[in-house]
Amino acid sequence: QTQVTWLSLESGLSFGATVISSFYFILFIPALLLNMVVAYICLRVKSKSTFMVYLKHLLAADLLMTLTFPVRGAGELPGAAETLRAFSCRFFSVIFYLAMNTSIILMGLISLDRFFKVVRPRGRLLCQGLPLSKALAASIWVLLIGCNTVPIIVTTDQDPRNKSGEFCMAMKSEHGRAWHEGVIKFSEAVFWAVCILIFSSYICIAKKVLESYQKSRSSNGQGNRKAKARVFLILLVFLICYVPYYCVLIPYTRLQVLRNDTCTRATMKIAKDVTLWISSTNVCLDPLIYFFLCKSFRKKNTFKEMRLVPCCCLLLSSRYRLILLTHHSGHY
Repeated sequence: QTQVTWLSLESGLSFGATVISSFYFILFIPALLLNMVVAYICLRVKSKSTFMVYLKHLLAADLLMTLTFPVRGAGELPGAAETLRAFSCRFFSVIFYLAMNTSIILMGLISLDRFFKVVRPRGRLLCQGLPLSKALAASIWVLLIGCNTVPIIVTTDQDPRNKSGEFCMAMKSEHGRAWHEGVIKFSEAVFWAVCILIFSSYICIAKKVLESYQKSRSSNGQGNRKAKARVFLILLVFLICYVPYYCVLIPYTRLQVLRNDTCTRATMKIAKDVTLWISSTNVCLDPLIYFFLCKSFRKKNTFKEMRLVPCCCLLLSSRYRLILLTHHSGHY
């Protein structure tokens, strides 16, 4: 009975891996096209504000993550060559998480920048300076690459064939597994800190925007209600998109490090893979908001040249929609 259960479990994991791999392949083409279009426009827009600096770095992170999809998808397929799986585990998976963590931190900085621009428009703090924002964005990449990416790549150098447990985890040395667990805890802490920052910032922004409507004696009560609802809906979408993955991450990592081949670990792996893919779909949706977000983008003739249709607006990302409300408040 135990053997039958284990075979059923392996069959379920194999099917799940095939489905997730297919999703990554499906996501790759539209995400790449959209990010390339935005990258083309970005080259024509100067970074004259802290907002644009962070937005360009966010685009770089999304584009980097997009480029990992084909190898990650192929490496997850059942029966994939060990060389491909090892290459994916050691390099592309690590780069994927680098891009994801960078995106989350940049979202926190963008929300903080919007908070200062809307809530304190007349004050000018050191953190709002253009040189510091460029240095801060660059330091995020350097810090994550130096402390997370490079050490994990270096310690993922073992032969997994003679070890039990998950393939990628079997490639890590003892020191590598400990470092991996530490990196996961760091990522978890960063995510929840950014969530609190984003939630607090946009609650304050919503309050300020509604006060602005009231002071201007706006008679558009429906518009006020929509503005208020938009903020809370956006926050809800953001939390739904990312919280499931980070709720699964810590317990799954513990089981992964301990190399427990149990039904619980298998179930947690499927849950982790599904929630991770849901989080990664932002790279396909994120670029669309660029076309409706910044005046600098709209001043270019790229829209007419590319004949972009208005219905693209329906696919706005939850992450960039967090910023859209402040755009309508006139503080750009």
